[in-house]
Amino acid sequence: SSMLYGYNLAVVNSPAGYIKDFYNRTVVSRNGTGLNEEALTLMYSLTVSVFAIGGLIGSLMVGTLVTKFGRKGTVVNSSVLVFLAGSLMGFSRICASPEMLIIGRFITGIHSGISLSVVPMYLGEIAPKNLRGFLGLMPSIFICAGVFLAQILGLHELLGKEEHWPLFLSLVVVPTFIQLMLLPWFPESPRYLLIEKHNVHATITALKWYRAKCNIQAEIEEMQEEQRSLSSVETVSVWQLILDHTVRWQVLSVVVINIGMQLSGIDAIWFYTNDIFENAGIPAPEIQYTTVGTGAIEIVAGLIGCFTIERLGRRPLIIGGFGVMGMCCAGITLSLILQTHVPFMKYVSVGCVVGIIAGFCIGPAELFKQSHRPAAYTVGGSLNWMSNFTIGFIFPFLQMSAGSYCYLVFCAICVSVAIYVYFVIPETKNKTFVEISQMFATKEAVEESQALTHPDQLKLKKMNGYGSLENGSLEFDSSSSCP
Repeated sequence: SSMLYGYNLAVVNSPAGYIKDFYNRTVVSRNGTGLNEEALTLMYSLTVSVFAIGGLIGSLMVGTLVTKFGRKGTVVNSSVLVFLAGSLMGFSRICASPEMLIIGRFITGIHSGISLSVVPMYLGEIAPKNLRGFLGLMPSIFICAGVFLAQILGLHELLGKEEHWPLFLSLVVVPTFIQLMLLPWFPESPRYLLIEKHNVHATITALKWYRAKCNIQAEIEEMQEEQRSLSSVETVSVWQLILDHTVRWQVLSVVVINIGMQLSGIDAIWFYTNDIFENAGIPAPEIQYTTVGTGAIEIVAGLIGCFTIERLGRRPLIIGGFGVMGMCCAGITLSLILQTHVPFMKYVSVGCVVGIIAGFCIGPAELFKQSHRPAAYTVGGSLNWMSNFTIGFIFPFLQMSAGSYCYLVFCAICVSVAIYVYFVIPETKNKTFVEISQMFATKEAVEESQALTHPDQLKLKKMNGYGSLENGSLEFDSSSSCP
């Protein structure tokens, strides 16, 4: 599922010229006149960015779907969308229908919006605590693999010819079919089975399946501690999450990281790699191979992030990733300005593009407990997709108007996010979801301590808000007037 997201991000890059020609020919056959350059750019930008509109709708459905069907069930059931979208895109040229292509992109977006939220949730919940960071970055690796696969297949020697672009776009059905054959045999998330379904037997069965050597009893006790802390707290809606001041730092952190990830310029690079390299002065025959090279480096960078996250922690990787992306965005602007005077600057541009991609090998830290997690993923996913749409739609026009200076916008965003993470987000390495909750509750408590008179009130305020319980138990002071 994650690979399909990466594939759909990059698949429109290589056949962009062929798709524009198809649009123009279709409009000529219908109306007798073709489209001007601005109208064609607008239509193609819509094709690219409508994927993100679908993604936004998909991400808004996640909270309901994962509660009703479970984590694995949602991934399996959403597969039907890929077959529908693949059929529409594959037959769009035969039917002379740009509308089919655009609707197909929209439906693949819905699937990606669902899977981009559900897959990390599923992996995070089946992972043992010491591997949660590693497995949390696996979707990023497969997104990179999907981008790389689209770049390889988009070579002129493979599916990069004009007659092959409908097949190129609809090829997403193949990995989806493989997933549909394999995934139903896997157990559901143990955390979901215990905390939301209260099925202890199924939880033990799932844990035995997922853990070859592990203290299953200890893990169940940790989940039961979280379950006890949630016994009086229902799963919150998105609106309740936004209004809950006790998790405002977690919500703000999700907002900052998700918007920052998309507005870092990474989507512009994935959607319009060939255009960026063309503007950087790379010779036309070399562009497709340069693009493939960046995809390979992206996978290597992602693997480095995966294998170092448990050693270094999430926080340094997020700060370092955004810092590198910020410097490289500034580097692209500088190299594009100087390339008319210094010929080798075009290779500096390529190096900076590679640096942005390498810096992107990050994953958002686990900041929420079970009750808030579906709503938090919905908020994060929605912001992710709105930002994705903004970049996909606006970047060609931004590039036309601001030229090489457009990358300074991305630079400012990356540096701002790195500073925010440095000062606000704690390290979540080897922490349970309850412990992470307590770290943020402590931040809230410090801010509110001036307004509180009695220490008893402080303890209750922390408990009743986000459920950050000391020793996993509910202890009310009999002298307190609080309910």
